[in-house]
Amino acid sequence: MEEIKKATRESYGEALVELGKENKNVVVLDADLSTATKTEKFAKQYPDRFFDMGISEANMMGVASGLASCGKIPYASTFAVFAAGRSYDQIRCSIAYPKQNVKICATHSGITVGEDGATHQMIEDISLMRTMPNMIVMSTCDDAETKWAVKEISKIEGPVYLRLARVKTTNIYNKDMKFEIGKAVQIGEGKDGTIFATGVTVEQALIAKNILKEKGIDVRVVDIHTIKPIDKETIIKCAKETEKLISIEDHNIIGGLGSAIAEVLVEEYPKKLIRLGINDTFGKSGKAEKLMEYFGITAKEIIKQF
Repeated sequence: MEEIKKATRESYGEALVELGKENKNVVVLDADLSTATKTEKFAKQYPDRFFDMGISEANMMGVASGLASCGKIPYASTFAVFAAGRSYDQIRCSIAYPKQNVKICATHSGITVGEDGATHQMIEDISLMRTMPNMIVMSTCDDAETKWAVKEISKIEGPVYLRLARVKTTNIYNKDMKFEIGKAVQIGEGKDGTIFATGVTVEQALIAKNILKEKGIDVRVVDIHTIKPIDKETIIKCAKETEKLISIEDHNIIGGLGSAIAEVLVEEYPKKLIRLGINDTFGKSGKAEKLMEYFGITAKEIIKQF
């Protein structure tokens, strides 16, 4: 891992500017949060293709659907709690049901929003979005992966939910790394265990991997950047090849990454999975790092499982 810290929301803003230059059909919508979501970068470069919808998230999703029906590629941006929560019905009926080509880019997800507190800590969005027909669900972990995802989703037809974070994480991949939607990234070949992670927890999984190696325990990390469609092949392969399976996520333990992996295992290769995440409770206000410790989604908690 390259020791450079950056929030995926920042990478999102930068990637939008690059994408706007490459594709004139890309338009960006925001709900009065462009400074926080970093869409302000796009607004400055392409003011004619940026629409600030005000504090009206549900309306923004409807407008995005309309723009998509006219051949545009709208990127609708706001905090995850407003995107998946406040706008759920509009996403369901106006975007997912008609398979509109809208990219919902939700920043400030999970408890790592920090001091904003429980009301703004969206820990149910993966569950809500992955149970919605026609919706692709992604959660990226660093700069390179986020920039790839922002551009890649513009090439596919249909709705996408891209989950982004406020907290800064270490750069894991170099800019030349090749990714594929629906295909997880396996890091290492360790046979003692597999740590499945997504978003901000991929960094924690890699920290745990390095500490465990010093203790003589060799594990692999699997970065599941696409939660739907999930990479069944890699999950089954790891279940067969490694002794212990652990998932870790900045999300409710119900309905998120761990649940998605468990669904694959129970149908394809039954095996115990230890799920680390927010244990079906609301968040609290505090520093992101302290909250990760409190809710047990750190490298330290992973190491305890071995």
